[in-house]
Amino acid sequence: MQQIFLHGLGQTGRSWSETVEKLQAAEDCLCPDLAEILRGNCATYQNLYEAVSEICDQSMESIDLCGLSLGGVLALHYAIEHPRKIHSLVLIAPQYKMPKTLLRIQNMFFQLMPKAVFQPMGFEKKEFIRLCKTMMKLDFSDSLSKITCPTLVICGEKDFANRKAAGKLADILTNAEMREIAGAGHEVNVDAPEALSEVLYSFYRRTE
Repeated sequence: MQQIFLHGLGQTGRSWSETVEKLQAAEDCLCPDLAEILRGNCATYQNLYEAVSEICDQSMESIDLCGLSLGGVLALHYAIEHPRKIHSLVLIAPQYKMPKTLLRIQNMFFQLMPKAVFQPMGFEKKEFIRLCKTMMKLDFSDSLSKITCPTLVICGEKDFANRKAAGKLADILTNAEMREIAGAGHEVNVDAPEALSEVLYSFYRRTE
């Protein structure tokens, strides 16, 4: 089974390293770097989604798709459009309807931050801000019924900005369960990789 892990905005593919290592899934998984797969194209959500879709489409078998934050949005989007391709779905700190006010506030802070802060993420400052702006109108509320695969929704105990949306999403999806990672914030794969790997391992064993 092909496993694909999609990182969050502000992270890189390496953000999954500890989780994947503890999960002992290194040989079977892909952790693409979202900035790199754009291949020089304009940093918009649609271009990024198309790049992710191309990676997922290349798999000849079903996919265990896992995404955090932005990666969770991309994973949710792909699962809606390609439900037969997805064997299981893991959504960490997900949003299915973009919180426009929160995104606007974040963008205000991004405008004030120095360019050097964005370089380790693989995006230029203006690209980072543009990408966030192109996500504001995303709303998958009317399409969630298309997802019927086993789904695990995860949120960090301290991720107060996303816990409510994560809980609602788990209630809406027909075959979903919700898990909270104790002590973790928004970046569960960085804050608690061992605990996350244990939860993922248990979920993947149950969905084999």
